[in-house]
Amino acid sequence: MEHPDFNEQEINRRESLKTMRNLGIEPYPAEAFEVNISTAEIREKYDPEKGNLNDVKIAGRIMTRRIMGAAAFIEIQDQDGRIQVYIKRDDICPGEDKTLYNTVFKKLLDIGDIIGIEGFTFITQAGELTVHAKSLKVLSKSLRVLPIVKEKEGQLYDSFSDPELRYRMRYVDMIVNPEVRELFIKRSRIINTMRNFFNEQGYIEVETPILQPIPGGANARPFVTHHNALDIPLYLRIANELYLKRLIVGGYNGVYEFAKDFRNEGMDRTHNPEFTVLEIYVAYKDYFWMMEFVEQMLEKVALTIHNDTSVRLGEHTISFKPPFRRLPMLQAIKEYAGVDLEGKDELEIRDICRNLNVPVSDKMGAGKLIDAIFGEFCEHHLIQPTYIIDYPVETSPLTKRHRQNPSLTERFELFVNGKELANAYSELNDPVDQLERFQDQLRLKEKGDDEAMFIDMDFVRALEYGMPPTSGMGIGIDRLTMFMTNSSSIQDVLFFPQMRPEKKQ
Repeated sequence: MEHPDFNEQEINRRESLKTMRNLGIEPYPAEAFEVNISTAEIREKYDPEKGNLNDVKIAGRIMTRRIMGAAAFIEIQDQDGRIQVYIKRDDICPGEDKTLYNTVFKKLLDIGDIIGIEGFTFITQAGELTVHAKSLKVLSKSLRVLPIVKEKEGQLYDSFSDPELRYRMRYVDMIVNPEVRELFIKRSRIINTMRNFFNEQGYIEVETPILQPIPGGANARPFVTHHNALDIPLYLRIANELYLKRLIVGGYNGVYEFAKDFRNEGMDRTHNPEFTVLEIYVAYKDYFWMMEFVEQMLEKVALTIHNDTSVRLGEHTISFKPPFRRLPMLQAIKEYAGVDLEGKDELEIRDICRNLNVPVSDKMGAGKLIDAIFGEFCEHHLIQPTYIIDYPVETSPLTKRHRQNPSLTERFELFVNGKELANAYSELNDPVDQLERFQDQLRLKEKGDDEAMFIDMDFVRALEYGMPPTSGMGIGIDRLTMFMTNSSSIQDVLFFPQMRPEKKQ
């Protein structure tokens, strides 16, 4: 039955599918095809002087083909890349029946189909590394036409470059744009480098709840759902911080988690409502120790991905060579905005915001007003890795008060290329102070701040049993991958970014 949305080529492919089955060839066979080598391994291991690799079994997608009567050249693509395959009719059809070549290969197979090849490796007269096929097996018939990129006189044609199509159909994007597959391999290497770094220190990887009765650990708007069996509202976590600190209370010296967090907020080139974050908590440490720890970690990541501590990011070259600059927040505002906020109360800071034309609302307390000035005047100057340290108490309700100035906290955020990358504290472990901070957040919520934190009394109870001095840090994996791969949009480093529903044709 023809589908009204099928184009002529798609209809033809479905006809080819039927014909193959009528010939007794199953285009989606159940049995496995035992691959024993990849295209990359062939390129690495083949030695023409030795004449080795005489029994290779490779599989991949047909990307190009040139048929010359009783012989043909095709390129197949696997995870690692492409390789040329030479197919001779009498080799894959040694008997009288030439149907596999004359009908199936020449007429029924298309670019995009997946096949298995058994054969041997050689170098053609043109110097091309090639697999000479001794047998061919159809593994999967492609019913859609790939947007194969063609180059003519330096111009690319039919490239799969529209961002919405690329993000919506990432599977096609990865087939026709191999650099996309390489980017996500780098993302995996970033995560594994960090994981190995933590494991070498003896820290424990753990898992904490995604569905939470109270969305704690960050100032953000949550997604709300409902648990039918318990008949209670639940929230997709906005952070895993409070659960990880419960584990420090329980006796672990260091715990970490690569977590999916969810924030029901805006979307842009650096924000996605679902994102990956690494959070780590280490007992008996403070934020000064954590700064050095983060420097060592990022240096190791840069060396793993680039074999260098210098990373190209847009028009800038970013150096991840320690040490990073440390700049108190109020000093940064004085340096870049030209105003001194030291000792100023909320009304005075609000007047300064108006004089500076910084957009504010009545819902914002002193801490958020300071943060608004910082965002407007300071962030975009912070190109090289810079620790902004010593944040106001109001915007840091889970952070230990500064040892010298109780109106500030022992917190830092790491900025790179004008964007926040990491957030860390000397963790607040005073349960009385913590409860008071939660109550302050509740007053902000009553004032209209829908990002203010909820009160988590179980977390306060955990602190009442005693949590050792602890330093914690969270770093956005998506943004770190952007920085390490010179990507301008968070959608480029997510396999499946959130998108509006697809419009019906």
